[in-house]
Amino acid sequence: MLTGSVASPSQLPAAGLTVSIIIPTYNEAEAIADLLSYLVQAAASGPAVEILVVDGGSTDGTVQLASQAGATVLASPHKGRAAQLNYGAQQARGEVLYFLHADSYPPPGFLADVRQAVAQGSGAGCYRLAFDHPHWFLRFSAWCTRLPLTAVRFGDQSLFVRRELFERLGGYREDLLLMEDQEIVGRLRARAPFRLLPRAVTTSARKYLVNGVFRLQGIFTLIVLLYKIGLSQRRLVQLYRRLIRQGKL
Repeated sequence: MLTGSVASPSQLPAAGLTVSIIIPTYNEAEAIADLLSYLVQAAASGPAVEILVVDGGSTDGTVQLASQAGATVLASPHKGRAAQLNYGAQQARGEVLYFLHADSYPPPGFLADVRQAVAQGSGAGCYRLAFDHPHWFLRFSAWCTRLPLTAVRFGDQSLFVRRELFERLGGYREDLLLMEDQEIVGRLRARAPFRLLPRAVTTSARKYLVNGVFRLQGIFTLIVLLYKIGLSQRRLVQLYRRLIRQGKL
């Protein structure tokens, strides 16, 4: 648990930076306990870290499992990833905010990576991506995340950001139920150095396997293109819900 007053990152060595890990959830009982066990162990030997699970109204035991695993569980006033992440950031006490999906595992030593990047002047950043399945197209998609392009930055890669910078930018746009992750990365890159860390977050391929690898990638590509040309969030969400199995919007 974090204690004491909060100082500017520039006033502290890398090892002293406090970190808040913020995880939005909605019906993640299948995954949350194992992830939290991993994160608690990763945080045990270092400086103070808090783990916040921000729930959007789960009905499957997510809240109970997260609480039992040692996380601080917050009930978000509004469902939606952007709203839940903003609410978690408002309650967090760390100097660095680390946003993480419930089915994604950062690499061993991730806290040291994040602290060092911030101490060296990065305002925000993320990891590359890897999937927990060997399908060749998923490996190719993951390889593309090493490119220095906002177009290949998504929430599965996790996101760290200095608290002061996040607050100055106004956080995530809560009117975006889709593409909120790529949108904020664009604003972050325009305001401060953005660091692509050299290792990878490993995320679940479950949605690809349920929907079909090529089919789901095609749907995601279509949604990105329609977002870029200005299709409304209402229409994008309708498309997402109609086409994607096990979606959580």
